[in-house]
Parts: sequence; C-alpha cells; structure tokens
Amino acid sequence: MSTEAADAVVIGAGHNGLVAANLLADAGWSVLVLEATEYAGGAIRTAEVTEPGFRNDLFSAFYPMSAVSPVIRGLRLEEHGLRWRHAPDVLAHVLPDDRCALLSRDVDRTAASADEFAPGDGDAWRRLFEQWRGIREPLLNALFTPFPPVRPALKLVRRTGTGDALRLARMLTLPARRFGDELFAGEGAKLLVAGNAAHSDLSVDNAASAVFGWLLAMIGQDEGFPVPEGGAGELAAALVRRLESRGGVVHCGRPVREVLIGDGRALGVRDAAGDPVRARKAVLADVPAPILYRELVGEDRLPPRLVSDLGNFEWDSATVKVDWALSGPIPWTAEAARGAGTIHLGADLDGLSAFGGELARGRTPRRPFVLLGQMTTSDPTRSPAGTEAAWAYTHVPRGTMENRAALERRVKRIEEAIEAQAPGFTSLIKARYLQGPTELQGHNPGLVGGAVNGGTTAIHQQLFFRPVPSTGRSDTPVDRLYLAGASAHPGGAVHGGPGANAARAALARAGILGGGYAAVIRAAHRAIYG
Repeated sequence: MSTEAADAVVIGAGHNGLVAANLLADAGWSVLVLEATEYAGGAIRTAEVTEPGFRNDLFSAFYPMSAVSPVIRGLRLEEHGLRWRHAPDVLAHVLPDDRCALLSRDVDRTAASADEFAPGDGDAWRRLFEQWRGIREPLLNALFTPFPPVRPALKLVRRTGTGDALRLARMLTLPARRFGDELFAGEGAKLLVAGNAAHSDLSVDNAASAVFGWLLAMIGQDEGFPVPEGGAGELAAALVRRLESRGGVVHCGRPVREVLIGDGRALGVRDAAGDPVRARKAVLADVPAPILYRELVGEDRLPPRLVSDLGNFEWDSATVKVDWALSGPIPWTAEAARGAGTIHLGADLDGLSAFGGELARGRTPRRPFVLLGQMTTSDPTRSPAGTEAAWAYTHVPRGTMENRAALERRVKRIEEAIEAQAPGFTSLIKARYLQGPTELQGHNPGLVGGAVNGGTTAIHQQLFFRPVPSTGRSDTPVDRLYLAGASAHPGGAVHGGPGANAARAALARAGILGGGYAAVIRAAHRAIYG
C-alpha cells in the first residue's frame, strides 16, 4: 500500500496553520492539513452553546490585528465569503464610579471623551494618532516580517528620522501606566491604552506593556475592532474555502502523534492511528512549542541546550470565559457603553495595577478586570432581534479554576461586576456557558492550561527570545520542520504572522538557494545551542 504524501504537511488547522497552508498552495504546493479536533479554525469557532438562535464565539471574537495584518489582508478573504461588521463604537472603559472612556473610529468622539477627563487630552490623543498614521505601514511590515525585519526597519527610520525612531523605541519599552502618564493628564485616555494592554497577560506596570495597549488603541482608532458577520467561525471557514479552492486538503479529527525524522530532516508525520504521511518538502506545526518539541519530536532528537531552555518557557495566564444568551441589550448606566462592541470594566488605573500584581503573585484577583463583548451590538446576525449574544472573560493564575465550584464562583464575580454597572443585567440572562482553563484546553488542545497566547507576552519571551533564545524565526533545529503557531514570533492574536513566516521559510528552504539557506540556519543553531 502506498504511503499518503503531500509537498507540505501542516499540523493543526488553527488560523496560523491555515494561513501557512494557503500561502504554500499559492506557490503551487500540494498541502495536507491535519487537525486533532473535529473543527478547523483552532481558537476561531462559533456555536449555539447557550440558546437556539444565539451564535456565541467560543474563543476569540474581535479581530483588530486581522484588520491591519498585511498577511490576512493579502489573502483577500472577502472573495471567499468573509464580511466584516462593526459596532457603532469600538470600545468603552467603564470605571467603578461609572465614568466612561470611549474609543470610536471617529477621532473627534474619542478626543471629546478624553477631554471630559482632562481638557487638552483630546489634542494629545490626536497627536498620538497622527504619529501612528505616519508610521503605520513600515511598523506593521516590520512586525509581520521574519526577524530581523531589516528592510521595514530601515524604511521606518527613513520615515521618522533617527531621533524620533529612538524615541519611538523608548516609548514601546515603557509600562503602559508610565506611557499614559507621560502623554495624558486625565484617566480616560490613559485607560484606553492601559485597558488594551491588559488584553495581554502583562500588568500595566510591566516593561513593554505599553506597546500592546498603544497598538490596539491605535488600530481601534484607525480600523476599529471588526467581527466576522455570522460569527468568528466564518473567518476560519473563509480560510478553508480559499485553501480548498487551490487544491489544499483539511482532515479534521485526525491528530498527529509524531514528526517523522531521518538524517536530521523532517520526512513527514504519523497520525494517531499509526498511519504515516510523507512530506516531500516541509512539515509545519501550528501547535505550542513545548508540544512540538517534547511530544511530537522528542527531547532526545533536540540539542540539550534547547531542551534546557524549554524548561524556562513561560505560559501566559489562564482564562475564565462565560458566554450568555440575553433577552435584551445590557442596560449600562454609562450611556457611552451601550454602542461599544468591547467593554472594559471593574478597574481604574490603580485597579489594573492591583489586578496585575495579584496575578503575578499567583493569586486570584479579588476584583476581576472584565473584558466583555457585545456581539449582537457588533453584528445583528448573532441573535434574535431585541436580544444580545454576549461574553466576558478574565485572567486567573495558572493551575486555578480547575473544579466547577471555583469556576462558578469566579463567573459569579464577573456577573456581579457587570450588574454593578448595569443594574438588571442578571435578570436578562436566559442561558450561560462556562469555560475555565480545563474546558478551554479540552475544546482546543492548543490552549494549554487556559493560555490563549501560546506563551507569555513579556519582553523576555518576545522577538528572538520567542519561544526560547534563538533566531526569532520559524526554523527549528530539525531541517524542514517549522514552528508555525503563536509560540513563534510575532506571537499571539489573529494576524497570521507565525504561519506566514513559517511558509516563507519553507519556500526559501525548498528554493534554488535552499542549500545556502539551510547552511546559514544550521550555523546559527550551532552558535546558539552548541
């Protein structure tokens, strides 16, 4: 019996795996994607888990990084059925005293909200946005280019000048709280940055947390936080349709047991049934780095120093998420929150510091910082007219919330935080669906322990430190094996960067200069791992 074969085998049909598969198919490669679960998309999935007619996003929901990613935009998924929708406003941060900072795609509305907290902050916000618009293109190209991003970085320096480039670099190393203090007088504009920084696993007092808050805030001002019409799963479906239109194949419910290696090269994979699949040119793995290296490759096939470095790999915080079917819109007393797709609540600046500090000490925060999505407000197709499909999540320490009672207590605290800002909220709940760290990993094996970013976003595990000290590229010590998931640079969020970088590396290795490419990578790995 002949062995199944393809030019490239992709392990995992998360969005990065699907992006990589699409780019390889565009190059004329035959591509087979093997997915362990019954659904393509990884952490992009929609289901009616609460009430019939309510389409709840089980994992990710808003896609600002997709909106600006040159990788995702280059795939032209709108030609494959994807349609983006927007809430009337992007984001509202509701303070415990019911004041509300608003982020809108209309910069005048955002500026007016900032001025309500401190006159003059609106103009400061406009200046910050003008700076973003001036550097957006080279900055994003640098972010989504394999490390080191030499050409985009040079273009960025030409655009800004050396002095301003150095000031930008300093700005991006700041803690989010310090960043806000340097630019704004009032808490409103500061919270639009700091609250967005808290989408990562970093405290607003951690170095380099500013870059996450600034980036999301500027993208929100520029492009908004769009959602796919019909549910997050429509983004995954468009990726699959595009791939299949180019001859690619996706097999769901087919886990991979090991990567097959011979003479230091990836030759293919073996699935859970024991059947081999030969990869003529490359194996790309859209799985967390520890799973690839320890379970699919095996530590005995890796340099000892890489194995040692994996012992220092740090996951991001765990997550508790609840989805609701609501009989009506959430009755926020802060009127500005009613039209926002994303809501932040439960903390002012001091509260965000306390929340991050408790997580850093391994303690479950007494007062959860809550991130909430009003999905029907963003996309009316998500639930019947007059109702709301909504969700909320909060971060918790790893190793907690692993029993149902603890999970339910945390969800109760989330609902109490919402009720405090929207009296009558709990009376609207028709049904709820709870996921703690155990449930999240059970539904998506890549969300190890409830971690949603494939490893911490802290500076010690970014760029050429991601996932371990290395080249910052997708190449692994095994020739023709590439790390294509969020554990690789440029990290988590739905932008396709790791998948695209892995596909580019595979194409370079298989190209006419592939021998030289492989020699350079081997030399780099020898220098790093010995």
